[in-house]
Amino acid sequence: MKQIKWPLLFFAFAAASCMIGIGIAIGERSIAGAIFCVIALVFVMGFGFKKKKQMREAGEL
Repeated sequence: MKQIKWPLLFFAFAAASCMIGIGIAIGERSIAGAIFCVIALVFVMGFGFKKKKQMREAGEL
């Protein structure tokens, strides 16, 4: 079994939390909350993909 890549796991949980936040914001009818969560999701996923590329290039994946 391979080692757990903790940074990637953190980004996955953060992205899932943003998606959950979008659902909660929609349920609460908060446009600002939904927009904030969408923007946060884009940044978190972007940083996650960037980190994965860096790890791949360094031979850690």
